[in-house]
Amino acid sequence: MHQYDYDLFVIGGGSGGVRSARLVGAMGKRVAIAEEYRFGGTCVIRGCVPKKLMVYASQYPEHFEDASGYGWTVKETQFDWSRFLAAKDKEIARLEGLYRKGLEGAGVELIESRAEITGPHSVRLVNGGREVTAERIVIAVGGTPNPHEALPGYEFCISSNEAFHLEALPRSILIAGGGYIAVEFANIFHGLGVDTTLIYRGAEILSRFDQDMRKGLHEAMVEKGIRIICQDHIASVSKSATGQLNVETLASQQIVVEQVMLALGRDPNTKGLGLKAAGVAVNERGAIIVDDYSRTNVPSIFALGDVTDRVQLTPVAIHEAMCFVESEFRGNPTKPDHDLIATAVFSQPEIGTVGLSEEAASKKFPEIEVYRAQFRPMKATLSGRGEKMIMKLIVNAADRKVVGAHILGHDAGEMAQLLGIVLKAGCTKNDFDRTMAVHPTAAEELVTMYQPSYRIRNGERA
Repeated sequence: MHQYDYDLFVIGGGSGGVRSARLVGAMGKRVAIAEEYRFGGTCVIRGCVPKKLMVYASQYPEHFEDASGYGWTVKETQFDWSRFLAAKDKEIARLEGLYRKGLEGAGVELIESRAEITGPHSVRLVNGGREVTAERIVIAVGGTPNPHEALPGYEFCISSNEAFHLEALPRSILIAGGGYIAVEFANIFHGLGVDTTLIYRGAEILSRFDQDMRKGLHEAMVEKGIRIICQDHIASVSKSATGQLNVETLASQQIVVEQVMLALGRDPNTKGLGLKAAGVAVNERGAIIVDDYSRTNVPSIFALGDVTDRVQLTPVAIHEAMCFVESEFRGNPTKPDHDLIATAVFSQPEIGTVGLSEEAASKKFPEIEVYRAQFRPMKATLSGRGEKMIMKLIVNAADRKVVGAHILGHDAGEMAQLLGIVLKAGCTKNDFDRTMAVHPTAAEELVTMYQPSYRIRNGERA
């Protein structure tokens, strides 16, 4: 007779939850996973995947323009938002089906219900009110857009969640925020023909990224026709009789648009989860506090992914899930490695980055070497487009180790993935220098910057 109904109960059908449930289920353990919306989580259903499909859709106007320089004649083009939505939704449904199939194939019980914790080993299923028990519970419910309810008129605004399901494209949109989501959607909507304005309270978009990447992208976006307002913020939003949204900013600017999108951060999705009843500790933002092995202060309860507010990236949640399974079910204690995580901003142009920015490295090391190249990519020479690529390598002068790599331009995300391996392996600038270039490519610049553009000693540019 088993003491508990399940060996593992997972709350949340996103990347971290699905991976942990599937791996443990494949070991022959009794596993259940509860999801109140759709399996796949934020990334697959209302995040990375549909967003990347929207990025692709929004790039075609530039492709059509570039074609002329290469001898092609492109006839009149027209974008059909409803056709795109139907194709996007079909693909998301296909992916959700694969997630379900993978779980079922591993013997995992799928429960379509909200689940709330009632104790260290117990969970209540809201649909039906049934309570179940489990030896271990994993919380992987992710994050949710902050609605900023203190903002007058917030109810007239949308978040990224609603942006994927708009009945029609607005003629104009104001996007509040300066992070990944705000910047990516500003480029998406602009590419789809929407008059787009981005407003951000900071001095420059994409805080914590390398300054050259931030400035370079800002300039490129403005050159495309996106209006960017920095050091200002929405003070209020009101709706006119005609349905237009009237926005007043803290700097007393008046902006009239059809749609306002708030991309002002995401909060851990812990509200109403029953954490207090189970004694699970959270921080001031509501994020679940965990140790290096994703354990909460309650020995039987674990938390993975965005709900812990460690690093809000899908691959990180998957990695944490794999480490949890290794530690708890395979007897091999394994800590998630959050160091040197490569990432990309799917703006237009893209940013790909791994390691320290110039600013962070100059504070950490007594002396750094900065290798920087800015050039017009080969593709733009015939298209006539005035875009520029920027590539940077940050090197610790003491041991010549490359501690940061940053790219702005086409396929920057693809290059960042490979650079992540290189930096993780601890490669030095000498390793870069003795690597043959692939010609003609943009990436060859990474191995042909032989002399530093400048040095920074004790925080001062030499």
